Amino acid sequence: EVKSNKNMSVILETSLGTITIDLFTEDCPLSCKNFLKLCKLKYYNNVIFHNIQKDFIVQTGDPTHSGNGGQSVYGLLYGEQANFFKDEIKPHLRHTEVGMVSWANKGRDTNASQFIITTGTNLDVLDDKHTVFGKVEEGLDTLSKINNAFADKDGKPLQVIRIRHTIVLYDPYDDPVGLEVPSRSPSPDIRPVAGLLPEHINVKIESEMSKEDQEKLQQEIEAQEARARAQVLVNLGDIPDVDIKPPENVLFVCRLNPITTEDDLMIIFGKYGEITDCEVIRDKKTNDSLCYAFITYKEEEQAEEAYFKMDNVLIDERRIHVDFSQSVSKVDFLNEGGWKNFFSNRAKQFNSKRGRDDAPRGAFSSRVQLRNSGGKGQEYSMILDNDDDRPSKRRRDDRDAPRARRDDDRRGYNDDRRRDDRRDDRRDDRRDD
Repeated sequence: EVKSNKNMSVILETSLGTITIDLFTEDCPLSCKNFLKLCKLKYYNNVIFHNIQKDFIVQTGDPTHSGNGGQSVYGLLYGEQANFFKDEIKPHLRHTEVGMVSWANKGRDTNASQFIITTGTNLDVLDDKHTVFGKVEEGLDTLSKINNAFADKDGKPLQVIRIRHTIVLYDPYDDPVGLEVPSRSPSPDIRPVAGLLPEHINVKIESEMSKEDQEKLQQEIEAQEARARAQVLVNLGDIPDVDIKPPENVLFVCRLNPITTEDDLMIIFGKYGEITDCEVIRDKKTNDSLCYAFITYKEEEQAEEAYFKMDNVLIDERRIHVDFSQSVSKVDFLNEGGWKNFFSNRAKQFNSKRGRDDAPRGAFSSRVQLRNSGGKGQEYSMILDNDDDRPSKRRRDDRDAPRARRDDDRRGYNDDRRRDDRRDDRRDDRRDD
């Protein structure tokens, strides 16, 4: 059994309980000094356990929660060039027991702030690669709770498990010059972590959960995932806001016969209420029907009645499918202009980021505008700001002028040669006479 040099060096207060870590201060002075000083700086406060590999390791120490961040105390004091410090691998300090504490790294001598705690035994795959600098003496039950927490196949936890506070019980090292220890701990961080359930939600083992709790948990997970996907669409500019929802008065109709038109659908679906818009989606080049359509009712109740009564109905020898639209393309989320304003504003933002209010004269300056396609629907397309920005025929003629002059010169030269040849022929004829 491995014993530490000093008893009870650091206490980690987590959202699942406390963990007491003893440090090998004599064997690993560089590692222990870094860990103790980071704890004194409250660097680990509010940091989550971002990697949970059941019966292997749990990993924490990254304030960015991504697994790619974190600085050593040397990096905080002396800059990025001093961020990493050397390994202190000892042959008698191995990952043989549950609760061994070692540095996470990206390779040799790349230790910073992230550390791992073993939750399995005889993990020799970690030996000679990660510096063991401490051992959990108290709080193995808390470590077991973290080990058994829900996580996906990549080790990402379902719920936030956080280090709330660190307490240094024993520090044999002098503080380095420039180290400013805060007078109080930072306030608890209650902000949500993207993709993780908040820590206050009581997540039970699935076998202990009632059917109602399982459904509630599943809804929470789906809501988090949906919001994350929506945020990606916002970043790409496909939707204006993460909370935007599809309208409940628009039906999506698919499996249509290609010969079915908007007028046919207006007549058939019109008996359930007033239809404000009906559009069969068509190929932009051939104008052929793509066999699906959107139908907008004036009232949500009318759309709901049509949804229940028209699904699987036979129209033009095709059994159609009716559902509520999941598209937000028809949402007029702004009072003035709707999507037209949204795309125009994005074009202005694009130009402002490039350090200009308007495109330079003579350049191809484009903006997004809602153009009527001639049918019942509308489509977005790129149009030029004005006709002056189009390359004019005169400019093309100017570019072609040198070539035209060269052609004229060739024709003149050939005409002169032909005249000279005819003159020589006449002279030869006279001599023969």
